[in-house]
Amino acid sequence: MASYRAMVNVVILAVALACALALAYPRLSQATLWRATVTPLASIIGSGFLVLGPVLHASYGWAAPLAMAALCLCAWLFGAAIRSNIRALEASPERCAAARALETAASWTLAFAYVVSVAYYLNLLGAFGVSLTEVDDRFHARALTSCVFVLILFVGVFYGFGALERLEQASVSVKLAIIAGLLAGLAAHFGAAATAGALVAAPVTLSPWHGLTLAFGLIVTVQGFETSRYLGARYDAPTRIRSMRLAQLLSAGVYLVYIGLLSYSFAPGALGLDETAIIDMIRVVAPVLPAMLVAAALSAQFSAAVADTGGSGGLIEELTGGRVPARAGYALLVAIGLALTWTADVFEIISYASRAFALYYALQSAIAALSTARAAPGRAAGFVALACLGLAMALLGRSAE
Repeated sequence: MASYRAMVNVVILAVALACALALAYPRLSQATLWRATVTPLASIIGSGFLVLGPVLHASYGWAAPLAMAALCLCAWLFGAAIRSNIRALEASPERCAAARALETAASWTLAFAYVVSVAYYLNLLGAFGVSLTEVDDRFHARALTSCVFVLILFVGVFYGFGALERLEQASVSVKLAIIAGLLAGLAAHFGAAATAGALVAAPVTLSPWHGLTLAFGLIVTVQGFETSRYLGARYDAPTRIRSMRLAQLLSAGVYLVYIGLLSYSFAPGALGLDETAIIDMIRVVAPVLPAMLVAAALSAQFSAAVADTGGSGGLIEELTGGRVPARAGYALLVAIGLALTWTADVFEIISYASRAFALYYALQSAIAALSTARAAPGRAAGFVALACLGLAMALLGRSAE
């Protein structure tokens, strides 16, 4: 048994290293399409990866891969609406008054969504930051989260995020490499369970309605593809559209493999339902994984929080015509984030963030419907249906319990 676990450790480290080297290969890392893909890909395969597995396993049991596929499909459809808007803007920057009003509302919604998502990222950072220590409890996790909030505010107000944002580029490759190692470890664990005839099919623990509303509350875990919409200063419209598609396809593949391997190789009740439940899970898979995943979690959550803090502050400054400077936006974000940190748990914050992003996607879908109404009425009707779906998610999404 000891030799088997040592071999799994070696395989995990070898796969992670091979993935890191591949991502550092100049022909890939410097390719325009890949550089455009990294931003949305890093956003999609981020914090959601850390919490989705245990939540889906505990709630949907054997049907967890189906729930994951439904989330990925919803994300793809909302991505189609945003891709349509990218094309429409490229073809004609001038929009009707209704589309401009919806775009303004969408921008305000996105700014607020960023505020909540930063609280989500940093609360996960706090939970994972203390997960392998002797002070692994909610108070110390919240205290660590609060300290990082204050650090981000200090850096943003006095120095700007330029230096910190450069760290994000390096953290992306590290995170993806560690995820590759995690999948290799899960594949080995799944194979061993299959060989021993120990695969399981956990029961679904939710009613259909509760399962639907929980899925609505998890849409933020596959969010991030919309960042391609705002990379116009660096990439042309066709590149942004292709990169969004590629990011969504790659992330969907990773998520489906991850949930598929996890769902049938752990017995019901084997995983707890808290934000760091994945740590307990991967201890069973391989001893090397907990430290690797905590390192990935800390770097990923910090870099994502920095990016969204900068994005929110910049949006607020732009939308107010400079009357509210970005630094004031950072202070508002931190104040709301601290309030959420000390009054809500991570799953509640995930639900709030999901609702905010669902409303943003509903507005983007409505814009797409307006833009295509004359040229493609059938397509416009589909976007109207998407807008209704996004609104339903915003109204009905609930948190995991």
